[in-house]
Amino acid sequence: MDSAAHTTLAGRLKPLVINGRTYEGRAELRPRGELVHGCADVLDETLTALPSDVRRVELDMADVVFMDTAGLQFLERLDHYRRLRHIPVAATHWSGQPRRILELAGLDTTDPLHATPPPATASAPAPEADPPACSVVALERAEQLHMLRTEVRQLRQAIVSRPVIDQARGILMAAHACTPDDAWHILRETSQLSNTKLHTVAAALTAGAGTDGPPPPEAVRTALRTAVTRRLH
Repeated sequence: MDSAAHTTLAGRLKPLVINGRTYEGRAELRPRGELVHGCADVLDETLTALPSDVRRVELDMADVVFMDTAGLQFLERLDHYRRLRHIPVAATHWSGQPRRILELAGLDTTDPLHATPPPATASAPAPEADPPACSVVALERAEQLHMLRTEVRQLRQAIVSRPVIDQARGILMAAHACTPDDAWHILRETSQLSNTKLHTVAAALTAGAGTDGPPPPEAVRTALRTAVTRRLH
């Protein structure tokens, strides 16, 4: 079996394809590509096509190379199927950028359908004899938490403006011969450096790519050059 969904920039981004097999009441599925807009629909098609005698579903996510908040919808649909059918469902072998997104969302990176685990950064209290070091660690963790919350907020906002962000990623990929993951990081860092909303940055890049389109604001252009240099050079 296989199902696929194409992004708005077919041929540039990687469409989600789900291959798999079933035997002895067990379905083994292997998604490949990106968990972006439309991925939950591909999952629905795949799950609907499974034989009625399937009693366990396992997804190997090793070939998923990118995900945004649409990936969380993917997991919600998967969890709904699990509860509806009352059968074990697992999604394992996450790596790279998708694994990072699971961490940002506070999900179990081994299998996000399980309960959220204790924070991986938790450690034993520092000895009372060294309170300054403990304070430094606490400050560093607070800063990291703030950065992670900012990333999660941006990811949640991105889903509502996915088409223009897809286009901006495609423009960056074509202009700099970079990967979808690189393009996403460049967009995000440009947004942060220029103190401009991610959607606004993407819209400016997309508009400027037209024949007579206006160039992005100077602050965005400067931040974009810095982001590209940091990521690709």
